[in-house]
Amino acid sequence: MAFYKCLFFVSLIFSSVFVTMSQQACTPQAFKQKTFAACHNLPILNSTIHWNYYPSKGTVDVAFVQAVVSDSRWVAWAINPTSTGMVGSQAIVAFQRTDGAISVYSSPIKSYGTRLEQGNLSFPLFDVSAVYKNNQIVIFATVGLPNNVSIVNHVWQQGPLSGNTPQMHSVSGPNVESFGALDFLSGKVETVRRGTSSVFRVKISHGIINTISWGILMPVGAIVARHFKAADPAWFHVHRACQMLGYFGGVAGFATGLWLGHKSSGVEYKGHRCMGITLISLAALQVLVALSLRPNKTDKKRVFWNWFHYLVGYGTIILGIVNILKGFDMLQPGKWWKISYLITIGVLGCVAAVLEARAWFLVLIRKTNHAAEQNNDDTSVV
Repeated sequence: MAFYKCLFFVSLIFSSVFVTMSQQACTPQAFKQKTFAACHNLPILNSTIHWNYYPSKGTVDVAFVQAVVSDSRWVAWAINPTSTGMVGSQAIVAFQRTDGAISVYSSPIKSYGTRLEQGNLSFPLFDVSAVYKNNQIVIFATVGLPNNVSIVNHVWQQGPLSGNTPQMHSVSGPNVESFGALDFLSGKVETVRRGTSSVFRVKISHGIINTISWGILMPVGAIVARHFKAADPAWFHVHRACQMLGYFGGVAGFATGLWLGHKSSGVEYKGHRCMGITLISLAALQVLVALSLRPNKTDKKRVFWNWFHYLVGYGTIILGIVNILKGFDMLQPGKWWKISYLITIGVLGCVAAVLEARAWFLVLIRKTNHAAEQNNDDTSVV
């Protein structure tokens, strides 16, 4: 009967990239500085790009328009001559200073940790200016296209200001989707959605694998070992299966984390990384000790082995849950993912608490009965 309870518990717990071609209509505008013949409404961050392309010169006049919620925001538009995305892009940054003047300058982006420092770009840039009006910032510039190409990878962005200093933009939602390809000759604009990025897909896989491994399988295995020993030896096989699957899943998750770290040079999540390294080290030690150094049940050393096994095991589970929640905050996949996991781990916690209370209740009952039997024996002797 206990065996079926164990199986029912486990089964109950486990039951509980595309590219968007955007051809949005856009009406070319005549600004005070210049009239532009072509334009395109970018689908992200309320932005529009206007341009005049001169094939014979290899240059393009650009007006980048972005709506901002307040004057305490910076905006940027960039061309990335070597890759897609942020790192390597050559940006033009603009914002309204605290004294009301407009600051506009060029900034080469060398890492994700950039502070948008002023610097020269890898291609010619002329006639740079900007205006702020009606909660819009407009950047004007003439760009000497790298290698005289007509198709470029471009990036656009916005973020908060602290005084007159640009701060880090959001790392979720539209702010990580604002890049794509722009053909100045044909007018075709291609926006790469977040879900098509191979790095993003690996991030999702990394999160799912580690959540299931460290955050579900490991706790379930611990609960089975703690409260279902009456189903001997079934509890041991279920416990070992959960822990081994969790461990190998954790190894796979650790490997994807290393790959992501390699692909994201300049981005460091030191706390998350250190906890991940600690987790995989503790888990490897636990597996080694459990499989190779477990004394016989009658061995006097078994009590010390048990304490080591409990402390390392529960420490790994707690650290794993903390790191999973930290990962949710980093990835920000949507609040319901985190809420769903919190509900899952909350259910596991409640089940463990109820089973623990039941176990201690039975212990107290047995002690009470044993004491009563001893009193009866003493009385009968007298």
